[in-house]
Amino acid sequence: MLDIIALILVIIGGINWGSIGIFQFDLVAWIFGGQAALVSRIIYTLVGIAALWCISLLFRDNRFTHTDE
Repeated sequence: MLDIIALILVIIGGINWGSIGIFQFDLVAWIFGGQAALVSRIIYTLVGIAALWCISLLFRDNRFTHTDE
């Protein structure tokens, strides 16, 4: 369950970075009242922690990534 939550947060972060890169529009800051707003900073922090967690997905032995030949 933690993996799914982390992936969702990383996807949210990726969409936000895409909107910044393409449109120069920070969606998280717009929704929560600016980049310095407490809620925005919490969201940014959670996305960063989720990204660090997702690094572990690359090194795990997962049944969905292995095929039995």
